[in-house]
Amino acid sequence: MRYSTSHKQETRERLLQSSAVSAKKEGFSSVGVDGLMKAIGLSGGAFYSHFSSKDELFATIVERELSHSLERLGGEGEQSQARLRRCLKQYLSMSHVEQPEAGCALPTLGAEISRASVEVRQQAQDWICRLQQCWAQTLGDEALAWSILSQCVGALVVARMLVSPDMQRQVLKSNHDRIVSQLSEPT
Repeated sequence: MRYSTSHKQETRERLLQSSAVSAKKEGFSSVGVDGLMKAIGLSGGAFYSHFSSKDELFATIVERELSHSLERLGGEGEQSQARLRRCLKQYLSMSHVEQPEAGCALPTLGAEISRASVEVRQQAQDWICRLQQCWAQTLGDEALAWSILSQCVGALVVARMLVSPDMQRQVLKSNHDRIVSQLSEPT
C-alpha cells in the first residue's frame, strides 16, 4: 500500500518529535533505531524511508531543537533586558530541571553534540552563535552574553546532576541572582 506524501511527512514529524523527546530525556545514543520507531508505532525498517542514518536524524534533531531554543530565548528583532530576564527566570527553573524533554537541548545533548561529526558541531555552533549575538545586542556586551549563556547551560547541568530538590533550587537561584546582578552592572 502506498502512502501519500503528507502521510510520509506526518510520520517524519512524529519521528522527529518523539526522537527529540527521547534524546533530551535519555540521551540519543542510548536508543536504537528500532526503539525510536517503536515509540511511534512503526517497525525499525520504516526508519530508512525517512533518514539515511541515525546520524542524519541526530543532525536534524540538533538543528530543530537549537532553532526552537533560539526562538524561545532569542526571539525576533529587538529584545529588551526585561524579556531576557524573563527568559532567564524560566530557563533557571525547577520545571526546566524536572522536564528536560520540554526544554533546551544544550544541557541534555551538549556532550553528544561535542562527540558528533564536524558538520553537526558546526550546525550547533551556528545556532549557539546566533543566540549569543541576540543576547549581545540586548546587553551591549559580547563577552557578557557568552558568560551568561555558558552559565545558564552549566547551572542546569549541575542542578540536574543533584538529587536533592533543595540543592537544585540553590544552584538555580544562586546562578540566577548572580546573572541578574551582572545585568544590573554598568558595562
